[in-house]
Amino acid sequence: MVLAMVPAPEVLTPLTTSAAGARSPSRPHKYYDLLLGGFVAVLLCSNLIGPGKTVAVMLPFALPLSFGAGNLFFPISYIFDDVLTEVYGYARARRAIWCGFGAMVFATLMSNLILLLPADPHEPFNTTLQPALQVVFGNTWRIALGSMLAFWFGDFVNSYVLAKMKILTQGRSLWMRTIGSTVVGELVDSIVFYPIAFYGIWTAETLIKIIIFNWTLKVAVEVVFTPVTYAVVNFLKRAEQQDFYDVGTNFTPFSLE
Repeated sequence: MVLAMVPAPEVLTPLTTSAAGARSPSRPHKYYDLLLGGFVAVLLCSNLIGPGKTVAVMLPFALPLSFGAGNLFFPISYIFDDVLTEVYGYARARRAIWCGFGAMVFATLMSNLILLLPADPHEPFNTTLQPALQVVFGNTWRIALGSMLAFWFGDFVNSYVLAKMKILTQGRSLWMRTIGSTVVGELVDSIVFYPIAFYGIWTAETLIKIIIFNWTLKVAVEVVFTPVTYAVVNFLKRAEQQDFYDVGTNFTPFSLE
């Protein structure tokens, strides 16, 4: 993979990369590991804790709004993906996506194994804990499979679109790239997840309404966080002294290089 370097108007300090698009051993990435950890943490929490609760709020003019709590936090994983792709390039974002996917697979297997293990009948607390675990982590196989596949497809599409848009815009209009890639990525995520998880359970009309509403809500979260994204991206570009442009990149998702 060859990554070319061109000036980025959002960053005021000189940026440097090696000819191969990777830093030398003497110039390690300062914050990539922290971003990777944050990305995986947000992804797991939003998928394991958030989906089980429905929130009801009252909007102005007494308009009721109901949505899954996880929809407030899952889009933050897309912001991490945007930042990783924008600063470190598609290849580094690809590694993060595979880490997140692996963490989701492990969490799913671990939660199902814990539920299947026989509870000790001599421990009174198990009579309360086991049903609670079943409610929180006992997702059907369709929901679990849909969540993992939707994340995988959606995040790779998000990263690919942002990387391509960065080249087309020559590094200008970061907001256009982050929001535009999220519009496409979150749409793919919703189109993959909801039919796998709920087709045949919900009517087609309900399914379409839920897809449109949740997609809109997730994109809205991205829009609201745009100033934060700008601040983080500019900080990281200065701190890391780099800004990757994915010219000549092999965009296959099936690689860890």
